[in-house]
Amino acid sequence: MAEAHTKDPPFVGNFVLEIDGATIGAFTEVSGLAVQLDVEELAEGGQNAYTHKLLGRMKWPNLVFKRGLTDTNALFEWLLECSGEGLSGKNNVVKPRDGKITVMAPDRTPVRTWTIAEAKPVKWTGPKLAASSKDLAVEELEVCHCGFRAS
Repeated sequence: MAEAHTKDPPFVGNFVLEIDGATIGAFTEVSGLAVQLDVEELAEGGQNAYTHKLLGRMKWPNLVFKRGLTDTNALFEWLLECSGEGLSGKNNVVKPRDGKITVMAPDRTPVRTWTIAEAKPVKWTGPKLAASSKDLAVEELEVCHCGFRAS
């Protein structure tokens, strides 16, 4: 009898973010990789045993990326561009960008990829600066999107 074998799950701390095909880099944390369906309850006259549950629209929470502060302003510049601030001379059009989050195996081969549709940055938070703190300087980027697909 053949023995069942389950593949060990990948280490979640090894992943890459790409936007429009360009590697943005590695982050220490990504949250918000979720989807939820609205449920509408419909009470039918005369049916007292239950209510009908109808599935509605999908809801995609914002993605939040965290990483140690780096010497590049790419994330903050993307936010400024989408706000209209960095659009001078660029036809004043805010262009959503598609992206990918890829979990990598220890040998750097892709294990799983989620393709994000029409990503737009909505919030950037810089590090908390305190002379008495020994915490790492961390920046955070929140991104809204129109959904993702696993590939």
